[in-house]
Amino acid sequence: MSNHIPEETVEELHSNRATWGNSIEFLMSTISFSVGLGNVWRFPHTAYENGGGAFVIAYLIVLFIVGKPLYYMESIIGQFTSRSCIKIWSISPAFKGIGYGVTLSVFLVQSYYSGLTALILYYLIASFQSPLPWTICQDEWGEECFNDNLKNSTINENSIITKSSSELFFLKTVLNESGIQNGLGVPSWKLVLCLLASWVAIFCVTFRGIESSEKASYFLALFPYTIMIGLFVRAVTLDGAMNGIIYLFSPDWNKLVNPDIWYAAVTQSFFSLGVCAGGITMYSSYNKFDHNLTRDVMVVTFLDLCTSLLAGATIFGVLGNLAYELGRDDFKTIVRSGTGLAFISYPEALAKFSVVPSMFAVLFFLMLFVLSLGTSVALCSIITSVIKDQFHSILQWKIMLGISVAGFGVGISYCTPGGQYMINLIDYFAGTFIIIFLASFEIIAIAWVYGIDNFLDDMEFMTGKRPSNFWRLCWGCFTPITLLTILIYFLCTLTPLKYNNENYPMPAYAVGWTILALGIAPFVVIFLITIMKNRQKSMDNIFDPADEWGPANAKNREEWKVFKELRLQQRLNSMGKNKMSRLYASLSGKF
Repeated sequence: MSNHIPEETVEELHSNRATWGNSIEFLMSTISFSVGLGNVWRFPHTAYENGGGAFVIAYLIVLFIVGKPLYYMESIIGQFTSRSCIKIWSISPAFKGIGYGVTLSVFLVQSYYSGLTALILYYLIASFQSPLPWTICQDEWGEECFNDNLKNSTINENSIITKSSSELFFLKTVLNESGIQNGLGVPSWKLVLCLLASWVAIFCVTFRGIESSEKASYFLALFPYTIMIGLFVRAVTLDGAMNGIIYLFSPDWNKLVNPDIWYAAVTQSFFSLGVCAGGITMYSSYNKFDHNLTRDVMVVTFLDLCTSLLAGATIFGVLGNLAYELGRDDFKTIVRSGTGLAFISYPEALAKFSVVPSMFAVLFFLMLFVLSLGTSVALCSIITSVIKDQFHSILQWKIMLGISVAGFGVGISYCTPGGQYMINLIDYFAGTFIIIFLASFEIIAIAWVYGIDNFLDDMEFMTGKRPSNFWRLCWGCFTPITLLTILIYFLCTLTPLKYNNENYPMPAYAVGWTILALGIAPFVVIFLITIMKNRQKSMDNIFDPADEWGPANAKNREEWKVFKELRLQQRLNSMGKNKMSRLYASLSGKF
């Protein structure tokens, strides 16, 4: 043991930590964090691009052997320790750098999330106009724009490649895109104002910590479902809707043997559930020590899956109606990937509604705004909890004000003509690359280094019930092996990053690789320093938990130590004097 912290200090930190007013507030907060834009726009287009129904099957498998186990594991460790995503690494200080890397990733992801929120707010305000502004060809677009109410091709008689008014509205009016090689450009003042409004909203919800966010969680979690269900009912009653839904979920079975579909399923589960982002650990750390965590984890992960399927059916039901109205059979001419699905395809489809299209547009973008706000609140709370755990005397509102100012400053880059290129770049390096790397070592540190039996003992002590063998198999075998396989595949198949089939310039790559290095460096450096400082110790002792590891409450801590000693003695007695059995137990973290 090392890094000793006096027992009274641990208890003092625990007594100053906020807790949920009731268990429902924890459930609502985790729903608002996990159920977000990843379900509504990322899941449908990811499923569409990866074999439809085949992707759904792959996603379900990955969800059960990777997504849910990681979600459950992070919930357990947060509630058990009552600490943030950095402080929990007293479980094995050599891996503490994972917490720092996650915090950097969260800040960068939140910075571009706020950029997306600004776009959503822009469209929400525009939706109050009649007719909807993206239905009109502007004079300055000339022959490049075509009237998408007509059932014609996308090439006019002069062989000029044309685009729909909704696409040109997004690219020229909102983004003013000019090509990736032209750099970022000058920010749009309208988007900057929307960005400012977004950060003001985030600050208002989070400036008092969970005391303010827990009350807002009811609205942030439940309100989007009222709109989503209404849109779904409307979607399935439209002509051609079932064609769109069938198109989305019709399986291309050949895709299942393609590693890309499994990589896409893993990244989607990460993005959708929010695992290895610190949010689950942070929210569960405010629970009472004996809270029924298993129930809430099952509810949130099941609801997250249902939301993805509901959103996919809704969006492709509406797009099916668009194809019907335009007389098109090829969905590839209608469906755009990435942000284009939310800001081109769906608005274009909403404009075709015969009954109050503006109202449905307002409802859709209001739903997206609330979903985005819920996730942003959680991401910012992760950063504030990390800072608060390190610097206890700083007032919550001052921390949140600093995060808001910094986030707004970085977010301005996403309000430029090159903003979408930046979002794609940051998402790739900070939101995907760093997270997959750190998640792989997170599960290794807890399941293999600390030991699966030790972890199960902690869960049993905390809740009075030991997790089933299914979770043991996932944490000890399936999840780490799957993540390591995906990480190796990801590294072996690296290709130049593109956006709209354009290669990024070298300065952009330099930014991306610098972000990656900053995210991974803390883990590598702290890991090596820990080994060097403790090189006189045996390898299994180098990775021992620090003295402060365990429940934060003093009474729980003492009872836990007695419980652990009893479990250790039981294992020793069951193994007898067999040296090989004891060696195996030592290597596998059983004691």
